[in-house]
Amino acid sequence: MKLRDISFSTPQENIAFDEVLLSLAEKYSGGECLRFWESSRIFIVLGRIGRAEIDINSNQIQQDNVSVLRRSSGGGTVLQGPGCLNYTLILSKQKHPEINDLRKSYEWISDKVIAALRKSGLDAYFRPMSDLATGSGEKKFSGNAQRRAKSYILHHGTILYKFDLSLISRYLKMPQEVPEYRKHRPHMDFVTNVPIDPNVFKGHLAQIFQTSTMQPPSPQELSFLKEFLNS
Repeated sequence: MKLRDISFSTPQENIAFDEVLLSLAEKYSGGECLRFWESSRIFIVLGRIGRAEIDINSNQIQQDNVSVLRRSSGGGTVLQGPGCLNYTLILSKQKHPEINDLRKSYEWISDKVIAALRKSGLDAYFRPMSDLATGSGEKKFSGNAQRRAKSYILHHGTILYKFDLSLISRYLKMPQEVPEYRKHRPHMDFVTNVPIDPNVFKGHLAQIFQTSTMQPPSPQELSFLKEFLNS
């Protein structure tokens, strides 16, 4: 599995590069990879069927000139920016039969992420369908989503470690569908940052997934990224 620690300068590039990695794996034998990235800018990402009029506070978004993008995976609307670490996995269904079932795949991947977090000094646990939480108050610090192709899946997740949590309430409405463990808590009572060193966590997760040495973007990947952004 390739290791990629690649953050681009624009939100559009960061979102599109995950799609590029899946496309190269699915169509051009690009293989599995683990990518880490973090945005230097605040922006919003809608899930594949998310609706801006339902999910976001439009007045604040326009006032602050915050970009709103859409990803190809499912899941809810999320806020990205400094202090939110992203991990992306491109995984082979043939190599990992555990991920062929959607619900089981979330738990299988989360178990590995939780193991890396525990090695980093954080006690965390899985909350269906796709969250990671911590503490006796069951506070969420990680959400996950997937896009499932024929031979590979794209799985990506977030970890809040030094994020301005007040921005979540400013820009995002309460979701219409919430997990039971949320108990209808508002954003500030439900989400939390976790005290981890992101670089330490990266090392542990890379070790668990038995990645190769870190590789920069290849010319083929950058070419596909350019095509994707211009399409």
